[in-house]
Amino acid sequence: MYDLAIVGGGPAGVAAGVYAARKRLKTVFIAETIGGQSTDSVGIENWIGTEKISGLDLAKALEAHLRAYASDVVEIKTGVRADKVEKINGGFSITVKGEKIEAKTVLIATGGSRRKLAVPGADIFENKGLTYCASCDGPLFSGQDVVVVGAGNAGFESAAQLLAYCKSVTLLNRSSDFKKADASTVNAVSTHPNFKALSDTEPVEIKGGPFVKSIVVKNSKTGETTELPAAGIFVEIGMVSATKLVEGLVDMDEWGRVKVDGKSQRSSVLGLWSAGDCSDGLYHQNNIAAGDAVKALEDIYLYIKAS
Repeated sequence: MYDLAIVGGGPAGVAAGVYAARKRLKTVFIAETIGGQSTDSVGIENWIGTEKISGLDLAKALEAHLRAYASDVVEIKTGVRADKVEKINGGFSITVKGEKIEAKTVLIATGGSRRKLAVPGADIFENKGLTYCASCDGPLFSGQDVVVVGAGNAGFESAAQLLAYCKSVTLLNRSSDFKKADASTVNAVSTHPNFKALSDTEPVEIKGGPFVKSIVVKNSKTGETTELPAAGIFVEIGMVSATKLVEGLVDMDEWGRVKVDGKSQRSSVLGLWSAGDCSDGLYHQNNIAAGDAVKALEDIYLYIKAS
């Protein structure tokens, strides 16, 4: 039985793996791939300690760091997916390709995926002007007109970031109000002179050449369609959490994220922690995911040594 099973290969999982190795916890690291959601980003400018790095290079750096410390302490299993986590006597059983792996503790760092925009052109122009990460790709659109799709907190927070350097930001809201976002955030963003919100409006098509040039939108009340010029389109329509493997085992929020104690990242089940986008933290970014995982590892280490 391992001391720890880490499930997930993004910044949270890798940070946990490095710390587990340094603390000499016998660990199994299970991930389909290493890198996380930012792998496709052209340029990441907010990964602390690095001025700018591509998503692909970040993934390579994460894997190199993990393997440099893994030695005989962390067994790395990539290219495989953990299908189910179950509680057993003395720990947990993780099912991977029909095989049962046992560990005293588990860290769920499976992240999730951005809910994709399902309109014509969205798949064609992904990473060609259409992006799902304002904090990663926003600065690439400095001085240009951009559109944010989604009027929840994430949409308004992305708009706030973009207003710092974009020429204009237009936010599309499918409903007639902004009930999905905090009033204080809405008010702060709405007063900016370069911000405009279109209510009862949803995207119907993305257009462009080699890169995005415009987005066609439709007013749900009038049926009128309008083509808005835009160099960048930032989609914030929610996340799909990769937490099916612990469904029914731990408490989750309404979006399927594992509920955790913010001080320790502990879940509702003793011996199981969660970090990164699959947990119910208020904010989700690469740096935060890595920090949450380190916090969890400190707690896991103390838990194991006290057992």
